[in-house]
Amino acid sequence: MRRALHGVAALALTTAAVLTGASQAQADGGAWDGCPYGAVCIYPENVVPANNPNPSHIFYSYGFHPIYNQYGNHWVLNNQYDGAVAELCESVAGDCHDSIPEATGYLVNLTPINSLHLREHYL
Repeated sequence: MRRALHGVAALALTTAAVLTGASQAQADGGAWDGCPYGAVCIYPENVVPANNPNPSHIFYSYGFHPIYNQYGNHWVLNNQYDGAVAELCESVAGDCHDSIPEATGYLVNLTPINSLHLREHYL
C-alpha cells in the first residue's frame, strides 16, 4: 500500500500530521480522498479528507499557485508521482520552507502560507 496513517510531523511553519496510505486503487494511480491522481489538493478548514472527499482547491501544473483567504488548519494532499513535491510558501514567488513529498498529506496551518510551489522532484 502506498499510503497509511503515518503519525505526526512538525514543519517549521506549520503543525502537521502526515498521511501516507490507503487502498490498492490509489496505489495504482487513482484518486485519494477526492484528490485526483497527479494533483495537489487543499481541503476546507477543519475537514478530514476521508470523511468529506471534496477538496476546495486542486492544482495540476508545476510552478507557483497563489492561494487566497485560507486560514487555520487545512489538509494538503500531494497525490503527484515520480518524486514531485509541493512546497508551502510565504509569497507567490518564493520563501518556501516546507515540502510535502508525493503520496503524502499534511494538516497545515495555512494562515502564513500564500502559495504552493509544485515541482518535479527534490533538488
